[in-house]
Amino acid sequence: MVVSSLSPSELIQRIGTAISRWQDATARFDEAIGERLHLSTSERQCLALLTQGPHPARHIAEATRLTRAAITTLVDRLEARKLVRRTADKHDRRQVLISMTPMAERLTAQYYGPIAAKGTRFLASFTHAELTAILRFVEGALELQLGEIDELARKTPPGP
Repeated sequence: MVVSSLSPSELIQRIGTAISRWQDATARFDEAIGERLHLSTSERQCLALLTQGPHPARHIAEATRLTRAAITTLVDRLEARKLVRRTADKHDRRQVLISMTPMAERLTAQYYGPIAAKGTRFLASFTHAELTAILRFVEGALELQLGEIDELARKTPPGP
């Protein structure tokens, strides 16, 4: 079926299905990398955050939704494997920043570099107007998802 012939409600349904499949594929990809590198989900989330640059432990705790004590243990494990390092913040020496080591950067490039390059080539096939729409969609969908996570955390007690 030609996509341009679909009604708005059919397009919305197809987009929803595609997003669900994309989320599942992304999770499977990340899990496969985690298995190869012997990283837990929280460890992968921590390293993903650190690809954006150094962060204090409290930011990692917020991003992973772990307690500060659990983050200390997680960072200790990653540090022992030489994937992260602790350094004093240049602006506030009382604060410690967690950053990726060169080894972690190499592993990230090794496993995520190829898909990032393919994604860049794929996105380059879109027009400026299409890229603008895609960006608007992705940022809006992200905000929606994060809002729902916060809402769920406020309303629902953990457990079955």
